[in-house]
Amino acid sequence: MESNNKVAVMDEQIKEELVELVPNTSIVYRFLKRTFDVVASLLGLFICVPIFLIVGIAIKIEDSKGTVFYHQPRIGLNGKTFSLHKLRSMYSNADEIKASLMDQNEMDGPVFKIKNDPRVTKVGRVIRKFSIDELPQLWNVFIGDMSLVGPRPLPVAEELACNAYQRQRELVKPGLTCYWQISGRNNIMFAEWIELDFKYIRNQSIWTDLSLLFRTIPAVLCQKGAS
Repeated sequence: MESNNKVAVMDEQIKEELVELVPNTSIVYRFLKRTFDVVASLLGLFICVPIFLIVGIAIKIEDSKGTVFYHQPRIGLNGKTFSLHKLRSMYSNADEIKASLMDQNEMDGPVFKIKNDPRVTKVGRVIRKFSIDELPQLWNVFIGDMSLVGPRPLPVAEELACNAYQRQRELVKPGLTCYWQISGRNNIMFAEWIELDFKYIRNQSIWTDLSLLFRTIPAVLCQKGAS
């Protein structure tokens, strides 16, 4: 009986927390955010063409079996699944050997990450350090799956493993960068990662977005929390 009461109290607390988290629904904000996303991502894609070409050649030289671009299902706004695009940074059989590495996971919660991941290629280690592998997601931003700023989208299995409280991240469109990227990334616990995402949802504004974008540049160059 006491156990049932505790569960009921926890459920009530979660309901209260769910009600408290409300994203910015301003029409002006959403229009400006989307306009900036489209213009900036399109410009970024044009600038990145030479990078894609050079890195693509390097990827194929090291591991010719795999593709240059890697496409993975992720969960975004309102639980919608979309295909996230990256420059491939792992060997072509990376997904097949992931199960054998699960006991080495260094992240808490449902997220899987390990330092010196043996699945990562030499080229992959370089492009990951400077987040170059994430640049193809500018296409995700351009077509509207993502935004420049927003919570990082998790792989489907990891997102589905989150509880109702944690999945409030889906209240807003996922992004290329957010507070997690400038706060240590893989060096912080999953619970803190979630709270940083909620901090963004509560404080959404054009100024917040611009601030996070500018603060991401030194974080990437300093390889803060990269692996």
